[in-house]
Amino acid sequence: MDKLALWVELRAKPGKENEVAEFLKSALPLVEAEPDTRTWFALKMGPSNFGIFDTFADQSGREAHLSGKVAAALMEKAPDLLAEAPKINKLDLLAAKS
Repeated sequence: MDKLALWVELRAKPGKENEVAEFLKSALPLVEAEPDTRTWFALKMGPSNFGIFDTFADQSGREAHLSGKVAAALMEKAPDLLAEAPKINKLDLLAAKS
């Protein structure tokens, strides 16, 4: 069972909602190349609210993801696409079914 997760909250700038959605969709191949990112979900929760949820077996996998290509691309595009900085929450998983 994966033991750690990330929950990242994203709020698009007005008029940038489609660009945020397309960015998240385009990130999938980058995440698929990360062997230690076990699961990854890009979510739309409302007109301008998005999120990313991913899981990891251990801390080294989580840190590799946080310093990987998706995180770098997100931080590069954040000033143009997001109304505020991404909120990155580090979580411990207690139970899961997959």
